[in-house]
Amino acid sequence: MEFPIPFAKMSGTGNDFIIIDNRHKIVEDDEMVYLAVQACRRGKSVGADGLLLIEEDGEYDFSWRFFNSDGSEAEMCGNAARCVARLAYLDGIAGSELVFRTMAGPIRAVVDGSTVRVQLTRPHSLDPELKLELGDHRVISAGFVDTGVPHTVLIVEGNTLETTPVEELGREIRFHPRFSPAGTNVNFVQIEDPGTIHVRTYERGVEGETLACGTGVVASAILAAARGLTSSHVQAKTRGGDILGVYLDGSDPSSMDVHLQGEASLVYRAQLTEETIGGG
Repeated sequence: MEFPIPFAKMSGTGNDFIIIDNRHKIVEDDEMVYLAVQACRRGKSVGADGLLLIEEDGEYDFSWRFFNSDGSEAEMCGNAARCVARLAYLDGIAGSELVFRTMAGPIRAVVDGSTVRVQLTRPHSLDPELKLELGDHRVISAGFVDTGVPHTVLIVEGNTLETTPVEELGREIRFHPRFSPAGTNVNFVQIEDPGTIHVRTYERGVEGETLACGTGVVASAILAAARGLTSSHVQAKTRGGDILGVYLDGSDPSSMDVHLQGEASLVYRAQLTEETIGGG
């Protein structure tokens, strides 16, 4: 790596990311995992839910490499997609309407001030009525859909979302044999009305609850709509208190167009030094 490394800290409804313009290969491929783990440490380094590297692409405006804070590379992240789209626009890498490559496929985005709307890849593997047996032999009803990354969704009863053991139950489901070896993200959803849901998410790779998860909000909206509980356009209230808009066009996931809209904020710009990613 060539130090210092300029970066931007971005936040998408509570999900925070370190973003590096790596079009000139400041960071080599074999250094990315180490950098993600070290730089994403909270309290000892910059601290973030993930690391994004913008790369050259011969077909689209750019491509990205996205790493969770544990160093695992993820196919997609809705909030990260909104953040990288806005930064690319701010830095002149792309226009206000752009397309970039992810492991899940190309993502289209429209930037309007601090609001970014992205069209995600089409969901697949929908199973709205999934039964899972947990370690205590309790069987729970859930749903599953892949919105670029795998998501399990549980609809909670009444107003019990605040008291749901998201960390404990989320961890057990995340590592459930049903989803081996890749694992799953886990979303807990409370239905307020046909146009409003509340979502809490245990994120694979972060290995804990995050303040928001874009692909998780989309998965929650798809599962709720599949069960006839919500409409095709919902406002999702996240753990961090922000709201994401989800727009579903079509009822068949194989041909459904999915859009996610919300704020993406530039928190600050700075530089990574050798000490930033050093030991400790």
